[in-house]
Formats: sequence, C-alpha cells, structure tokens
Amino acid sequence: MLGQLIVTGVLVGSVYSLVAVGLTLIWGLMDIINFAHGDFMMMSMYIVFWLYALLKWDPLISLFIAAIVTALIAILSYRLVIKRVVNAPGLMALLATFGLSLFIRNLAQFLWSPNYRFVGESILSGKRFIIFNVVIGLPQLVAAFGSIVMTLAVAMFIKKTKFGKAIQATAQSKDVAELMGVDTEKVYMFTFALSGVCVGVAGTLLSGIFPVYPESGAMYGLLAFVIVALGGFGNIWGAFYAGIMIGLAETIGGFYLGTQFKYAIAFLIYLLVLQFRPKGLFGW
Repeated sequence: MLGQLIVTGVLVGSVYSLVAVGLTLIWGLMDIINFAHGDFMMMSMYIVFWLYALLKWDPLISLFIAAIVTALIAILSYRLVIKRVVNAPGLMALLATFGLSLFIRNLAQFLWSPNYRFVGESILSGKRFIIFNVVIGLPQLVAAFGSIVMTLAVAMFIKKTKFGKAIQATAQSKDVAELMGVDTEKVYMFTFALSGVCVGVAGTLLSGIFPVYPESGAMYGLLAFVIVALGGFGNIWGAFYAGIMIGLAETIGGFYLGTQFKYAIAFLIYLLVLQFRPKGLFGW
C-alpha cells in the first residue's frame, strides 16, 4: 500500500511542479506574485475541452495549441495589466493580479457557466498497468512524464541559452542588465509567455483526468504559491523537488488522516518550513 501511495504522490507532485515552475519564473524575475497563474491553467483546460467537444481532438493533439494560446493570454495580460505595475509598490501589483484572476474566472463562468465539463474518451483513457502490485494509470504517468520533460526543458533553456542568461541577469539586477544592453521589457514579456506555456502544458495534461470548470485552476494556483515558497523564490529545481514533496505529503497524509485534510497537510508543511527556512528549502 505504501508503494502505491508513493508512486501516486510522485505522479501528482510532478504536475504540481510544472505549475509551480511557471510561477517561480515570474516571482524570481519580477518579484510579483501572479494570482492569475492558476486561471491561465484553467483557460488552457477549456481550450482542450472545446477542441475535443467541437473537433474531437485528443488532448495530446491539442497540447501545442493550448500551450501557444495560453502563452498569448499571458502576454496580453502582461501588456494590459502587469506592465503597468511592475515598478509599483508590491501591494499594487498583488491587487492587480488578484483582480486579473477574478476577471478571468468570472469571464469563464459568464461564457461557459459554472458546470463541470469532461473530456470524454481519449487515447489514454482507462489504460493502466500493474508493477509489483502497484497500479499506474497511463494518463497520470503521461502527465507526470510530460511535466518532468517540460521542467527539464525550461531549466536547460534558462541555463544554456543566451536569452536564458539575459533572464538570469535581469533577475539579479535589472539596472545592470540594461547597462549591458539587455532589453528587460522583452525579457519580462517573454518570461510571462514561458510561464503561460508551462501552465498551458500542465492544464492540457490534467484535462483528461480532472473536470474543467471556472474554479479548476484556483487550488493549483494556491498550491503553486506554497511550492514556490518552499522551493525558494526563482529556483526552478527547488520548485520541482518541493512539488514532489507536496504531492507525497498530500497523498500519504490524505490516505491515513482522510482526504479532507490533504490540503491542510500541505499548508502545515509550508508553515513549519518557513519557521526555520524563510527563503525556502533550496533558497539562498
């Protein structure tokens, strides 16, 4: 039984990690908490649902379209809202992203109602295999694998590419980066787009497992905040490891204490860790 719980926790935590990676990019670069982050993911889930409902496209086929459209939504949000509060006091930026979250959520409810919607039969639906009495659902495995691959791709892009180094330089000092010829405005906008791609992929991978409704991204956004704080602000691999840890804590704790406590366990871990490591487990 413990083996089943560990495998399930790792699979769930991997997807949490990808959602958190998108948030930690923005937080580490711009020092802004994007409360609309989970709502971007919700929009990607709706994109996948409507492509399935209208065109019968499988979520795996819709993945690239959902990621691109979510990135465009993120860019539009940056140009219309975030850009105006980047240099404003922290509370103003916080309220701006909170208002953006409410707008997106209520717009989705207005357009598509609060009803739960489901992606029906997909390529992966109902498929599973058993290893040493541990049942592994293929949709969950593909979601975890896709999340890990995407996290690795983002980490390598930030570390190895010229534009990734520009992002690192801007995160360390915007003024110095500008003196070195870095277009920080372009860096900010691109990073928001990359964050949108992360949640777009995560939303696509989750759309075949969980229902789609206007509040479907809210808890993921909140958990991403907890994971980023645990992993260390701006630390991609810290977010990845913290996501796995939260996934394991939720799954194991929820089984032994009851599913109604699984989110409380995650938040309790967050509070305990910050008492001793205010900059997170992997912060510096």
